[in-house]
Amino acid sequence: MNITWLGHSAFQITTDENLRILIDPFISNNPISPVTVEELYADVILVSHGHGDHFGDTMEIANRTGAIIVCNHELSIYLSKLGFETLGMNIGGSAKIQDIKITMVNSLHSSDMDFIEEVDAGGSSAGFILELENGRKIYHAGDTGIFSDMRYVISHIYQPDIAMLPIGDRYTMGPFEAAIAAEWINPEIIIPMHYNTYPAIEQDPLEYSDMVRKSNRNVEVIILNPGDSYKE
Repeated sequence: MNITWLGHSAFQITTDENLRILIDPFISNNPISPVTVEELYADVILVSHGHGDHFGDTMEIANRTGAIIVCNHELSIYLSKLGFETLGMNIGGSAKIQDIKITMVNSLHSSDMDFIEEVDAGGSSAGFILELENGRKIYHAGDTGIFSDMRYVISHIYQPDIAMLPIGDRYTMGPFEAAIAAEWINPEIIIPMHYNTYPAIEQDPLEYSDMVRKSNRNVEVIILNPGDSYKE
């Protein structure tokens, strides 16, 4: 398995069976993206919510690669009308693509579609739990503040091994709250995201790592630069 951070909240995951999964592919307008849209290929695209910095280049990539788009019900209706293959979901539901189980979980955030000319309702924001062929579980939190589901639902029911958590503050939880979330979720590994894309969300990931280490020495924070990968 290979997890590559593409800056902001965008990740590319390649599974052991070479299924290519893109999450929140905000690339062309992402000032810290290490790749171009044309360089990316996907079998599956996961979209956590309707904001442009997460929906990003979903349509261009799906149109070129034929990827299926996994998203909430409302976004799936919008995309289906444009001719895209979608898998619409809602909070608490699961679906399988090949041998990957995808579960949509709650997040605490807004989700209107702000990438269209007239902002329109975009359903609920979400996070995703991916259970891979080898049994490893990945949690992508999407945009979110800290909320109690992390302690009781994410941790106890889904038990992720790897968690991608936002730390940028202002639009999501900041390092302090994300360190508490790390203690609640208690994964083996955390990859911080949604920071240092713009001045408004500047953070020092090393300070976040220190906060996590002080509260839970069992959790390892993996700090990636855009374009870097974590491999298992």
